[in-house]
Amino acid sequence: MTLLLLETATPVCSVALWRDGHVLAQRASSEQGAHSSMLSPYINQVMEEAGLWPVDLSAVCVSSGPGSYTGLRIGVSTAKGICYALSIPLLSVPTLQSMAAHYYALHPDYQGLVCPMIDARRMECYAAIFDRSLEEVKPTGADIIESGIYDIYLNNNSVVFVGDGSHKVQPVLGVHPNARFDDAFVPSAAGMAELACRHLQEGRVEDTAYFVPFYLKDFVAKKPVVKGLHK
Repeated sequence: MTLLLLETATPVCSVALWRDGHVLAQRASSEQGAHSSMLSPYINQVMEEAGLWPVDLSAVCVSSGPGSYTGLRIGVSTAKGICYALSIPLLSVPTLQSMAAHYYALHPDYQGLVCPMIDARRMECYAAIFDRSLEEVKPTGADIIESGIYDIYLNNNSVVFVGDGSHKVQPVLGVHPNARFDDAFVPSAAGMAELACRHLQEGRVEDTAYFVPFYLKDFVAKKPVVKGLHK
């Protein structure tokens, strides 16, 4: 089984190629605009590095959100195009669950909970809390960060907060003895590999024509401002 994995919901544009339990190649960039400029080149690069052709792919898996509105659209449209062209299945994995899976894979001895967080602007974060079996302990939501918001989970468990949204909660929860923060954690497409494999084996594939990302919040376009012009 060979899977192309695309992560574009977070500030990191990440591509990984996975086959039979191993990541063959991966690329990532957190530079601004990388999702639109680097996604296709990264796909070509990982295929070339692994010595594979598009026809060798079993499926494409994309991070389904929540996260960056623009990033999600870029990732999903790219995944759909590849799946249409090759007539292969489209898979999706929730972004926060993928982040949790990646953290647990990097820290196999950690037995506490993981709270992946994506900055949703202002004092909001897209967040969920997962246990080691990757079951949601706290459902995914657009959380307003305020004092005591996660105390019900922290009072009886160690919780590690990861992702670019965790900097918002750190000043609020940093004094809690069970709160941990991993600033070194970086989201990766490789984190969705095992979940994607499980979905394909169970036949949990998406409708390539009608699949849409999980935006969670409505996109609100700002009115463009032209310098020198005033209302």
